[in-house]
Amino acid sequence: MSGGSKLEFYQIDDKLNFMDIFNSDSSPFRIGFLLIDGFALMSYAAAVEPLRAANLLGDDKPFDVCNISAGEYAASSGGAQIRADSEVGQSLDFDLVLAVAGGDPTGFNDNRTFAWLRRLSQRGVAIGGVSGGPVVLARAGLMNGRRMTVHWEHAPLLSEIYPNALIDKALYVIDRDRITCAGGTAPMDLMHYLISRRKGPEFARLVSDWFLHTDIRHAGNPQRSGLAERYGVSNRAIVSAVEAMENHIADPLALNDLARLAGIGSRQLNRLFREQLSTTTMRFYRSIRLDVARRLLAGSQMPITEIAIATGFADSAHLWRAHMEEFGAAPSAVRAQAAAR
Repeated sequence: MSGGSKLEFYQIDDKLNFMDIFNSDSSPFRIGFLLIDGFALMSYAAAVEPLRAANLLGDDKPFDVCNISAGEYAASSGGAQIRADSEVGQSLDFDLVLAVAGGDPTGFNDNRTFAWLRRLSQRGVAIGGVSGGPVVLARAGLMNGRRMTVHWEHAPLLSEIYPNALIDKALYVIDRDRITCAGGTAPMDLMHYLISRRKGPEFARLVSDWFLHTDIRHAGNPQRSGLAERYGVSNRAIVSAVEAMENHIADPLALNDLARLAGIGSRQLNRLFREQLSTTTMRFYRSIRLDVARRLLAGSQMPITEIAIATGFADSAHLWRAHMEEFGAAPSAVRAQAAAR
């Protein structure tokens, strides 16, 4: 299946509830980490280390952690290798399995792994994904009708191959028997919440303090810094317009639509962009879309024509002209440079 192929779905038992599973009487609580080669090491560590600390600080070893891979070792994006405790396909008892992926998760296409995850789900195991892991779950057909989150870098491509995806721009999302997490340091916040449900808030705070993780973030907190910080602007109309731009990458809005959402006229909006960002509204909008296209070119195998459509350009020729004007290089050069690294 290519990166741009649409996904098929499988029947899922809607009666399962993740928190019912997590509050079960099984002791220790059994968590499997399915490590996909190229996984993000920080995301994995941010998820597994709080569990290790909970076992160290608790008096009853509340968690049983198992690393799972397709082979004897799983390699992170930085080359670190984690020895697997078990292999994909083995009949093991879990309460929760979390797929951890990075790089280009849309390029992962192992039907054996997909089928194994579906069997686990049918047996009542809660299934989750971290960083690029939610993309793997979507490709396995396991996110039908489920709210989800994913690392912001993977969101545009996931929306393209999974048009009906219910994607939240959150740190983590729990929807019945599915749990998805954006990765990075967000798994520490997720694990604080899960440890709280399992062992109580006081014990969870003890674990978080162990890692100097004193500012616990809520699930719905944003993944990225605010627009004002990222672009160095504070004008409310500009912030509203840029927020609309970021929410409409594949289906660009017209200037009049942006102005209406910003609550001012189009001429006034253009004047503000020139004064504070030294460019026009629509040129700034195009730059945002080109930045997304550039990330997809470097980080995925998605065909260039499909990247063009996913970022609001008419076709590959349209993207080529805009990319050359913005960066002085063809889209194919970005992909070749990324492949040579």
